[in-house]
Amino acid sequence: MTTPDTRRPRPASDILRTALRRNRGAMIWGTVLMGLYQAGETAFPIALGLIVEHTMRDRSLGSLGLSIAALAVIITTVSLSWRFGMRILQKANTTEAHRWRVKVAGCGLQPVARDVDLKSGEILTIATEDADQTADIIEVVPLLISSLVAVIVAAVALGLADIRLGLLVIVGTAAIMSVLSVLSKRIGSSTREQQARVARAGAKVADLITGLRPLHGFGGNHAAFRSYRKVSTEAKLQAVTVAKVNGAYAGTALALNAVLAGAVTLTAGWLAFDGQINIGELVMAVGLAQFIMEPLRLFSEMPKYVMIARASAERMALVLTAPPVTTPGSQHPAAGGNLEIDCVRYGTLRDLKFTVAAGEFVAIAAYQPRAAADLAAVLAANVPRDAYEGAVRVGGQELGELSVEAVRAHMLVNPYDGEIFAGTLRTNIDPSGTSRTVPEAVEASMLTDVVALHRDGLDYGVRDRGANLSGGQRQRLSLARALAADSEILVLHDPTTAVDAVTEQLIARNVAKLRRGRTTVVITSSPALLDVADRVLVLEDGVVTAEDTHRNLLADDADYCLAVAR
Repeated sequence: MTTPDTRRPRPASDILRTALRRNRGAMIWGTVLMGLYQAGETAFPIALGLIVEHTMRDRSLGSLGLSIAALAVIITTVSLSWRFGMRILQKANTTEAHRWRVKVAGCGLQPVARDVDLKSGEILTIATEDADQTADIIEVVPLLISSLVAVIVAAVALGLADIRLGLLVIVGTAAIMSVLSVLSKRIGSSTREQQARVARAGAKVADLITGLRPLHGFGGNHAAFRSYRKVSTEAKLQAVTVAKVNGAYAGTALALNAVLAGAVTLTAGWLAFDGQINIGELVMAVGLAQFIMEPLRLFSEMPKYVMIARASAERMALVLTAPPVTTPGSQHPAAGGNLEIDCVRYGTLRDLKFTVAAGEFVAIAAYQPRAAADLAAVLAANVPRDAYEGAVRVGGQELGELSVEAVRAHMLVNPYDGEIFAGTLRTNIDPSGTSRTVPEAVEASMLTDVVALHRDGLDYGVRDRGANLSGGQRQRLSLARALAADSEILVLHDPTTAVDAVTEQLIARNVAKLRRGRTTVVITSSPALLDVADRVLVLEDGVVTAEDTHRNLLADDADYCLAVAR
């Protein structure tokens, strides 16, 4: 059973600690190998200085051969340690990013929605870009430690030659990190804002794609484009700001590292000229001044990546720590029970009260579309229990006392704008692949002409949001999915608004036949569906004002006749 995450909140620091803790094995091995790599890189100029010193002093071919062999060992160590160290770290990074993507996506897909002020497009960005950037901490820490190892080895080696050279490296590195830590904080705040604006732009695109057809229909596409352009421009300007800060950071780091390397070189040259260090030590110092630029660059860049990872972790925490909209119960409804609406007050609904007996087909003619939407939302358990008054009972149990899984298994509420997914007709009708009534559902929903139209039949490819289907085809596909679920209680909200009158008539008869003996509620103004119902409830001003068969209401109620007759 999937339930909302009720554990303590998971702030950004906890997310980063969790990522580090469960990858400590990979990080230890990665740190060891990357430390060997950096130590080997640093050892190269040290070995070169020793070679120069001993070769000039001994002038022995044996010493030269031994020195060359030592260089070969160092080069081999550098090559293999980098290769395997980065392989371990990148595998752990990729795996950790996958875990957080699944975690964030799982929060978005839980049966009980979370109370988070983010659109689906923003959550998508968090589940992809922010998850990837948070997982980068797995590589950042080992690289930071290995770079520190290189700096320490260089400082010790230079200190052995002359204590002033070692102190110069240590003091210079501390000064560089102090300056860059200020800039890294600015990068973190700027990156956080950029990610938020990019996410809002992505959410706006998703909204526009969803409403593209109606926007074209009433000529609102130009206004929608201007709206997106504004959001996208804001994201662009913030990206430029982040690029400037990153550029300033990189330029400052490079300049300070170059100054330190130059200072080490000049100091070593002065000491050699003064006779305080020998030629071999001078070669070593000059070589280290050049090689130390790379570990210093890595060491100085790591705070920036730490701040970026923290900013992404804070955005993930927005989703992971958000409380559930409602807390579901744990009860299960009795099989074959009634559906009872008892004095429900919510939105436009005012003390709404009616009962649908087990196996009954009831149609609800709502004069106000808002009332129909409010009723469907309450029945679908999309409204928190404390947001409405009264009670909704399924099989004698209150809706708020039932587990989400029990509600979904017992009662299905199919919205009028049911989503169509990328895949095939078959996977849209039966996503789980377990339904035994797919052929009957296809026939009842009059989707047979769509299936027959394509050579692949039910395996015909469907694009995201049903972009290659007409409005009527998408609606019938959604209806087929609801029917194929074969739930004990089925609630349909305007299932035939996009089909022609003849098709609507056939669908109404087919649905009534297929659902015979199963509890069915249809919220509709369709005369065809109203006519096949066992009885019709008239919903006006939030209450049931009339109840009878469709034909009796047509004969006796002028307002009803005016509202539903076509």
